[in-house]
Amino acid sequence: MIKISILGCGWLGLPLAKKLIEKGNSIKGSTTSENKLSILKDAGINPFLVILSEVEGILENGDSSKNITDFLAESEILIIDIPPKLRAVSSDSNKAFVQKIENLIPFIEKSSISKVIFVSSTSVYGDENEFITEETTLNPDTESGKQLVLAEAILQKNQNFETTILRFGGLIGENRHPVKFLAGKENLENPDAPINLIHQNDCIAIIEEIINQSKWNEVFNVAAPFHPTREDYYTQKAKEQNLVLPKFSSEKSNIKKIILSEKTETILNYQFKLENY
Repeated sequence: MIKISILGCGWLGLPLAKKLIEKGNSIKGSTTSENKLSILKDAGINPFLVILSEVEGILENGDSSKNITDFLAESEILIIDIPPKLRAVSSDSNKAFVQKIENLIPFIEKSSISKVIFVSSTSVYGDENEFITEETTLNPDTESGKQLVLAEAILQKNQNFETTILRFGGLIGENRHPVKFLAGKENLENPDAPINLIHQNDCIAIIEEIINQSKWNEVFNVAAPFHPTREDYYTQKAKEQNLVLPKFSSEKSNIKKIILSEKTETILNYQFKLENY
């Protein structure tokens, strides 16, 4: 049995926790909503209310250092799965996500945590017309991507624990698929751009493999090796779900960015479940 703390039991963190519990592990999970504490408890998770401050100075919003200390206590592995949720291009307030990670670091250093898995995104690469590997220069063009780059670096350089970074492509799965937001829309750009998606089931299975195989101090791109064009893929998915077909504009830019996950396939010996796509 491995003792694991999952910071952020949301769309991915909650089913991940359930799967890890099924495998006999002891799981602590955090939420920022008191209403969700009972949901975590009912799932067999030891629940904690953890709200990281977005300002320098550790904690606010009624949270306490004891909550975080207890959340991390006795655990060997910490999985960080909290999204940046940033939209603005740039402002001092948009250092909020990085500040959350910086505020968390002292608690990790004082805890029993020796391994960290950080859920990042392929947005750290920006939009480039090329094949993207883990060695590709990071060049984010969104504020969330920029902060993820900084957060990755903060965790990786810390010598008190070993960090593995997972750069997920577009997330799909139960109750989540981008075609629902694209259905019926017109003049959509990048019709010939390849998709770079990752299913919730693959996300969970890959995290399990990293833990089982002790693959630490690594960086993995995680996007299924399935790259039809945006127009072909979303048109087909809209038909399958009886949605109004999206309409793409051939006059708008086409970015030919393909995320390669060969390292995930070779080092972890992982086969993506393409039937889910």
